[in-house]
Amino acid sequence: MRPRNGEETGSQGDLFRAQLEQILSHEHPLYKLANEIEWSVFEEGFGCLYVDNVGRPGLPIRWVVGLHYLKYSFNESDESVVERFLENPYWQYFCGFEYFEHKIPLDPSSLVRWRRRVGPSGMEKLLKETIETAKRKGMMKVRQLDRVNVDTTVQEKAVAFPTDARLYHKMRRALVRMAKREGIELRQSFERLSKRALQMQGRYSHARQMRRAKRETKKLRVYLGRVLRDLQRKCPDGSGAWEHLFSLANRILGQQRADHNKVYSIHAPEVECISKGKVHKRYEFGCKVGLVTTSKGNWVVAVDAIHGNPYDGHTLAQSIEQTERVTGCRPSDAYCDRGYRGVKVEMGETTVHLTNKRKGSLSRSAWKWLKRRAAIEPVIGHLKSDTRLDRNYLLGAEGDRINAILCGCGFNVRKLLRAFFLFLLFRLDLDSTNPTQNRLPLSPKRCFA
Repeated sequence: MRPRNGEETGSQGDLFRAQLEQILSHEHPLYKLANEIEWSVFEEGFGCLYVDNVGRPGLPIRWVVGLHYLKYSFNESDESVVERFLENPYWQYFCGFEYFEHKIPLDPSSLVRWRRRVGPSGMEKLLKETIETAKRKGMMKVRQLDRVNVDTTVQEKAVAFPTDARLYHKMRRALVRMAKREGIELRQSFERLSKRALQMQGRYSHARQMRRAKRETKKLRVYLGRVLRDLQRKCPDGSGAWEHLFSLANRILGQQRADHNKVYSIHAPEVECISKGKVHKRYEFGCKVGLVTTSKGNWVVAVDAIHGNPYDGHTLAQSIEQTERVTGCRPSDAYCDRGYRGVKVEMGETTVHLTNKRKGSLSRSAWKWLKRRAAIEPVIGHLKSDTRLDRNYLLGAEGDRINAILCGCGFNVRKLLRAFFLFLLFRLDLDSTNPTQNRLPLSPKRCFA
């Protein structure tokens, strides 16, 4: 059912309660940002996803949108963001509450269901609104969208490091669990033997007794094969969940070390093995993410997860199209590193610049913008350390895309909050009447950096 427009008020108890706007500081960055975002955009954009007069009314859209902004801005989980929401009046005002609430208004699982309903395309509306808010406040000029920096990184999935022994054990366990749920009696489940073999394989590997470890791995493979064949005999017309499990088990049993498109996780088969040439982490298990930021200001204007482990140059067209879809204008210049070698110099109205140029071959202005390409590297670092891009806990390939886009939203919201906070410091410096103060006030230009 269509959600209500905000919180229902007007009860008799509200006559004796103070409104949040009366007890909060109007100079607080979250208070200012809550009044600058156009929340009606989300009501209009997501209203078509609900039906009228069917079922229980949905949660107000501003609640869930605000909680997702706060979750990725302050690096919280679904459970912790709801807990902190109950304690922080500024968070409650940001989400549209008129009075301070003492009870949790929603269950954390409601955020999961709302993300599935909205999908990646709906999350782009959240990213677009952060950019539009920066434009309205003058923190980002339209001409800044003409030049962008493009790069890729890896978004790791929340999976354990894959080994053959662990995959055999977990796949057998998934088949046995499904058989118990369907009431199918197996000849032997190998629960105790498989667990013991996995323990011994890890101990032998740690002691560098590789021949013994290989023997235990072979046992685990035999246990998986026996359970799989037993189930295939008793479920010859495997359909639905059985078909998916049988396919995964056959892929795991048949894959070799040098194969491509291998299975690295049972609960997340979409995980890929990506090597970015890092010394401290040779292989990362997740998916590739294309990122686009403005050369001036470092605003995230496009971010999306891309499966299939493509070559970086093959992701450039998709990243530019998303930039045009989110911002409404196509960049005229895109600056990329050498990982994009081989792409066309002209991609429609966009000119691609690679960092394989010498300083003497370019003008002073062109060299200055080319050097700015490296500014995207610290943005990637902040996305991973501050906005949950380092490890994705959302389910499936759509979860990868949703998490990546929301990380970009969190980064832009943090920039907006920082700008409002610097405005507050600038105002305090101007209002200071201390005659012994010898330092100059903060420059207002720093608020838009």
